[in-house]
Amino acid sequence: MTQSVNVAGLYVRDQDEALAFYVDQLGFVVHTDVRNGDYRWLTVQAADQPSFQLGLFKPGPPLHDAATAQTLNQMVAKGAMPALVLHVDDCRAAWERLRKNGVEFTQEPVARYGTVDAGFRDPSGNGWKMVQR
Repeated sequence: MTQSVNVAGLYVRDQDEALAFYVDQLGFVVHTDVRNGDYRWLTVQAADQPSFQLGLFKPGPPLHDAATAQTLNQMVAKGAMPALVLHVDDCRAAWERLRKNGVEFTQEPVARYGTVDAGFRDPSGNGWKMVQR
């Protein structure tokens, strides 16, 4: 049996805001954007990685009640979710390009562990590490 991960989801406070960040600032492309009533299935992907999608999901019905959705939004905003990793060929060059695109970094590029990494958050508070391959 062959298995692979196709979609990993992030909780975001506003899907339109997240979409603008991931597409306009990070350079991802939209894969799927469909609605079913109040529910929206929104995924993006790195242009050079078509087999994997990042879901940008808003906590709430039909998956969560209002109290759970509020708790999840608070946890994301505080940076309590696990950090995601974005691999790049040149961390310092990517840092400069993304800063010019308006990405706010929490950590400038640092050489350590035999590579270079930097940190940033999306508008909802999800933490990212950008690591040079």
